[in-house]
Amino acid sequence: MSVIFASAGYDHTIRFWEALSGICQRTIQHQDSQVNRLAISPDKRYLAAAGHMHVRLYDIRGSNPNPVSTYEGHTNNVTAVAFQSDGKWMVTSSEDGTVKVWDMRAPMVQRNYKHKIPVNDVVIHPNQGELISCDEGGNVRVWDLGENSCTHHLIPQDDVPVRSVSVASDGSMLVAGNNKGNCYVWKMVNNRDRDQTELHPVSKFRAHSKYITKVLLSPDVKHLATCSADHTARIWSTDGFELETTLTGHQRWVWDCAFSADSAYLVTACSDHYARLWELSTGSIIRQYNGHHKGAVCVALNDI
Repeated sequence: MSVIFASAGYDHTIRFWEALSGICQRTIQHQDSQVNRLAISPDKRYLAAAGHMHVRLYDIRGSNPNPVSTYEGHTNNVTAVAFQSDGKWMVTSSEDGTVKVWDMRAPMVQRNYKHKIPVNDVVIHPNQGELISCDEGGNVRVWDLGENSCTHHLIPQDDVPVRSVSVASDGSMLVAGNNKGNCYVWKMVNNRDRDQTELHPVSKFRAHSKYITKVLLSPDVKHLATCSADHTARIWSTDGFELETTLTGHQRWVWDCAFSADSAYLVTACSDHYARLWELSTGSIIRQYNGHHKGAVCVALNDI
C-alpha cells in the first residue's frame, strides 16, 4: 500500500495524496463545515474528520464519498480527534468545553469530561488509560479513564491559552505549547503503587514569537515539532530542547503537522493553501501539495 496522506481545511474538501508523487488520488466533499482535524484509524481503514459539532468517518480504501458513520453530540467546533490503539473507541475535544469518549461500534458517548471553557486539544496516553487535554483558560488536565476523574491539573502560564499537547510514544514525556510561543515539558513517571502517572516539570523554552498552533513529538521521541503563526515550523532535539531546524517557505500560519514513521520527514498544513513534505535532515521541501483553494489546516499521515 502506498503512503496514506490526507489534508483538509476551510474549503470543505478532504484530499488524499500519493505522498511521493504529489498526485491527488481522491477528493471528498465535506459539505457541512470546514475540517478542523484529521486522524487515521489504527487499521488504516478509516479517516476521522472533525468539523463543526460532529466527526465524520470516511472509508479510506473504497470509493464511497459519503461518511460511513457520524458522531454527533458536540455543540461547537470539534478541535481534536484521536483513536484508541485497538480502534475500539475514540476521543474528541471541542470548543463547547468538553472532552468526549466515543464507542466506535455504536456512535455513542461513553464518557463526557467538562473543562467548561473551549478545549483546544486532546491526546491519548500510550497506556490507553489516560487522556491529556488543554484549553483556552491555560489549563492542562489529565483524565484517568479507570478512575473516571481528573487526576492532574496543570497551569503552565496564568491566563495564556494552551493550544496543543503531545505525549511521547513511550509515555516518558508530555509537551504543551501556548499562545505566547512557549513550550512546557514534563517528565512522565508511572507510579506503580498508585497505578497513576506522575508529572515532573523539566523544561520551559520560547519556541516561537507568536502563537504555537501545534506541538508534536516524533515517533522515536528524539524530536519535537512546533508549528506557529509566525509562518514557520521548527524541529527541536528532545535532548536539551536545542533548535535543530527551522522549516521556512510557508507563506502564512502553519496549523498542523505529522511525522513519518521513521521520524525523518514531516508533513505540514498551512493557511497559504499548501500542504508540504519536508526532509528534516536538510530542512528542504520534498513535495508541495497544491489543490486546496482555501487554507489547509490539518493533515494525517500513516505510513507505518
